[in-house]
Amino acid sequence: MQIGILLSTFVRPPLEARLDAAKAAGLLHIQLALDCVAGPMMPDKIPPDFAARIRRETTARGITVASLQGTFNMCHPDAAQRETGLRRLGVLAGLCQELGVPRIHLCSGTRDRTSMWRRHPDNDLPDAWKDMVASMRAATEIARQAGVVVAFEPEVNNVVDSALKARRLLDEIGSPHLKVTMDAANLFHKGELPRMAEILDQAFALIGKDIVMAHAKDLDRDGDAGHKAAGEGKLDYDRYLSLLHTHGFRGPIFLHGLSEAQVPKCAAFLREKLARAVAASARPVR
Repeated sequence: MQIGILLSTFVRPPLEARLDAAKAAGLLHIQLALDCVAGPMMPDKIPPDFAARIRRETTARGITVASLQGTFNMCHPDAAQRETGLRRLGVLAGLCQELGVPRIHLCSGTRDRTSMWRRHPDNDLPDAWKDMVASMRAATEIARQAGVVVAFEPEVNNVVDSALKARRLLDEIGSPHLKVTMDAANLFHKGELPRMAEILDQAFALIGKDIVMAHAKDLDRDGDAGHKAAGEGKLDYDRYLSLLHTHGFRGPIFLHGLSEAQVPKCAAFLREKLARAVAASARPVR
């Protein structure tokens, strides 16, 4: 596994200063949101020198753009909003081709009109699933044409709010261009935290082989997505990283949900836990 970070953690324009901060922290794999470069995260078009600048500045620092962030509300009640998101996703996919970036990170969305991260009671209705699947199918076709992978994240506030629903979605679409971003801090519904080991084990049994990216943050309560920095909450990181490793995940794991001041401590925590998980898996069973 390669330890990386969401570049937006470093709130210091321009792009070059953010990349310098990532390199100084020893985090050479990034998930890039385009508003870290210039303009909106999901632009309608890419300026002519945009890709060249990203390639030049990341290469100069030995940094790999492992993923672009392409989150939009794939289940927005307004079909026009979903169509706009898909059109802009196509723009991101074209940039991936130019940059050689293999993955785009997505979320499945919610019926909430103002925030794609806020749960809505209509998320569980059949029409919500139908609209989300239609968006995800279109996104997967965009990815196929661009030769990349889109990876959605199971999240308690979204339509795909569990590993079980993630498995259902993967099976329904059935494409090698649709995969999963795993964030274990986002899996726990209200009252489920005491069953952490069971829920993590079940999640990896269901979707472990489809994980192509992972996020590293933490939680202090269930019933919501995690909002704590890695190592600052209740997530069993030994189990989480061990499950990633034993299910064959060798991709990037991005620090997320932390301030810049927390980066050194959280990066050290993640490196230590990851080394321990890898060492434990190498020990012979007695």
